[in-house]
Amino acid sequence: MSFWRKIAGLAVNNLDEAECPECPAGLPGEDPAFSTAVTALGAKLAKADGRAQASEFEAFSEVFQPEPGSAGNVRRLYQLARQTTRGFESYARRLAKRYRNCPQLLEDVLDGLFHIAAADGAVTAHELGYLKRVAELFGFSPLVFRRLKATHLGAGQDDPYVILGVAPDASDPEVRAAWRRQLAEAHPDRARARGLPSEFIEVAEAKAAAINAAFDSVLRERKAMAMAGAA
Repeated sequence: MSFWRKIAGLAVNNLDEAECPECPAGLPGEDPAFSTAVTALGAKLAKADGRAQASEFEAFSEVFQPEPGSAGNVRRLYQLARQTTRGFESYARRLAKRYRNCPQLLEDVLDGLFHIAAADGAVTAHELGYLKRVAELFGFSPLVFRRLKATHLGAGQDDPYVILGVAPDASDPEVRAAWRRQLAEAHPDRARARGLPSEFIEVAEAKAAAINAAFDSVLRERKAMAMAGAA
């Protein structure tokens, strides 16, 4: 399914004019401003690592596939925009302002950009910085970006959210519930109750300690983020 058709389906199924009164009328794929912005963002991302490769345009075409009638104009804009990363922030701001009440649509755009970044087999630090900045301009929190990054690139096994089995942008009650659930399953007393040997109890104790450490890490990180946001 092309990006445009996916967006159209989301618009038809999820966006009601009463719920999103400030979103432009019609489908995003039919909005020239939307087409221009996502084309420029995709092209400039391809240049973020210092080189714009053919594989990245192919990836762009897979997810940001325009309608046949506008394909030539989109390709010309892409070729022009990919000459430099300069100006990408203005396109991101413009898109965020135009679709500020449609966060799922903006998240779909970021999904597509992650796909382009990974097209050449590696996502560089420059590309990650570009994606992070676009996410910020779209109004997404660092935790939302962390979830998107983990979805596309994977998360380290030592990531506290991976240990707890919860998304980075889960609510505080969801994180606490996941911690309690994981701790209950790993508690050493359950191993003792099943009559398992001491080696298993030691493993359970280590796992429980890791779960508690992950929960503490999440709490500290969220507290620090809240303090930074209030400053």
